[in-house]
Amino acid sequence: MACNFPNQITNRNFLSPVGFKFTLAKEPKVPFFCNSARIPEITLSVLQQPTYLKDLDVPGGKIQYGDLNLRFIVDESMENYMAVHNWMTGLGFPETTKQYKDLITDTDGVLDPKQAFSDGTLYVLNSSYNTSAVIKFRDLFPVSLSSLDFDSTQTDIQYFTADVTFKYTVYNILDANYQPL
Repeated sequence: MACNFPNQITNRNFLSPVGFKFTLAKEPKVPFFCNSARIPEITLSVLQQPTYLKDLDVPGGKIQYGDLNLRFIVDESMENYMAVHNWMTGLGFPETTKQYKDLITDTDGVLDPKQAFSDGTLYVLNSSYNTSAVIKFRDLFPVSLSSLDFDSTQTDIQYFTADVTFKYTVYNILDANYQPL
């Protein structure tokens, strides 16, 4: 006898921390070796409604998104590391303004300030390694890239990983068909 419980979870599999894939539209070399990502926190600030007994917290403030942090294995030619490094250098143009101009010039040679940003996608994979959710980040740009510490006294080879922190405008969580969850 089938019993229908509409308020119960139908998929009883647990979400795995190893089931993910990340893509970055502007720099496809960076996410290839991505081995750590997280869905950033989201917070809602509250307003206080004064009353004669106690001030009440009520929703009505702004949404704040945490930073997007990724960790990736650095390839031997440092192509993925340098892609982020050059992106950041172009945003900050520490030597010349040409670095920024090069960053925002599209493939047709047209200056487009939107070229300074990139969209990114974090795919959450289920236990069968199929996409179960898609997190779309808009207008990403890097704000921090970790150092690479060389040390000839190490006895075991630990391949380099780099941490990169991105700021962005907003993220949306979608289902596998890119529809809002």
